[in-house]
Amino acid sequence: MKNILIGVVLVVVVLVGSFFVLNAYIYNEKQVPASENYKDAEYRIEGVVVQLRDGMAEVEAAAGSASRITTRYFGNEYETDLNGDGREDVVFFLTQETGGSGVFYYVVAAVNTERGYVGSDGYLLGDRVAPQTIGASPNPRHVGVIVANYADRAPGEPMSAQPSVGKSAYLKLDEASMMWGIVEPDFEGESR
Repeated sequence: MKNILIGVVLVVVVLVGSFFVLNAYIYNEKQVPASENYKDAEYRIEGVVVQLRDGMAEVEAAAGSASRITTRYFGNEYETDLNGDGREDVVFFLTQETGGSGVFYYVVAAVNTERGYVGSDGYLLGDRVAPQTIGASPNPRHVGVIVANYADRAPGEPMSAQPSVGKSAYLKLDEASMMWGIVEPDFEGESR
């Protein structure tokens, strides 16, 4: 009887220990990579992970394709605390060239965590637009909402026309998914 009890205790200790080891492994695997510099962080553009190095990344477009996709830091940084943790996060524009004549502009955020900067999903502003500024929403009810200003072409204008119509994207970052949500500029409710 004593040997059975010792055997059961040993099995329980091994199972509990295995649980904690496996749990720690899963937790570490789920951690999003962080970087000391936001220009070296990992961002998600159109569902593809892009790892910047000194503000640039270049990858093959597709299997068998001779073209390359180039992603670059564009700038127009805006520093703000997006998630209320007391740390300054950075919001800025990235460009992506996919081998054709287009240059696609995205808004991304680098959230400043204890481990370093964690990059967000990119919000597409458009092809061959003219990015302007990024700042806080002027609506006092918009907590953590940023505004990305840019110029675009008028409806019906060809892609070769210079962007001349001012537009603004009101965006709020969901920290859990690291994706942008669109906010209505004159929304009277809270954006928390």
